[in-house]
Amino acid sequence: MKPFLLLAHRTVDRAADDEYAAMLRFSGLEESTLRRVRMEQGPLGPIDLDDFSGVILGGGPYNVTEPQKSVVQQRVEAEINALLDQVVARDLPFLGACYGIGTLGTHQGAIVDRTHSEPVGPMTITLTAEGRVDPLMAGLPETFEAYLGHKEAIRQLPDHAVRLAFSPTCPVQAFRIGRNVYATQFHPELDLPGIETRIDVYSDAGYFEPHEAEVLIAKARQRTVEHPMRILATFVDRYARTRVA
Repeated sequence: MKPFLLLAHRTVDRAADDEYAAMLRFSGLEESTLRRVRMEQGPLGPIDLDDFSGVILGGGPYNVTEPQKSVVQQRVEAEINALLDQVVARDLPFLGACYGIGTLGTHQGAIVDRTHSEPVGPMTITLTAEGRVDPLMAGLPETFEAYLGHKEAIRQLPDHAVRLAFSPTCPVQAFRIGRNVYATQFHPELDLPGIETRIDVYSDAGYFEPHEAEVLIAKARQRTVEHPMRILATFVDRYARTRVA
């Protein structure tokens, strides 16, 4: 099987490694079939998309609406945008999570701002009519719980995008471009241990006040999050391609 490519940019090793472990666990892939590139550590370099079954873009501390971006973030965004040029033009399998929805949305002309930010923790997600019949959302109930936490979000999608899900406080929780290019605002890789790790790691990142961490963890434990992970397994099942000898 051709491997999948995971583009990561978390600057804290603990968070980066936890994200990778969760992606492996819920996708059913192994390290040999989910190749991680930590973009914050150096230039991406040439990527031949024909070598991969699909691309996954993880979340992290970057925001596309950040007024003052570091040199590293500017490089990472430029490299992602260049790759998205190819992905969208060829309608190649792509799944962006959290930061991925901002990058894909901006690339496609969506309005991304801080109108619909949401606090760290569980949120009820509802599929749209289009989401209920979308093959990547197959097996998900019409409403389900997911973990999230974001400073920015899509306020308005371009006409050619298909909205797949929303929450009470955020109008776009998932959307699709073409047939195979997807992004979610919520984290399909996050379970309870994962959100607890993120809260601990990012307690000083401006998502919440540090003294609120224990309260947020307690709230996360009050809801059952078990469905979003299916998206990763479905993405792999749907798009895994056989390597040609």
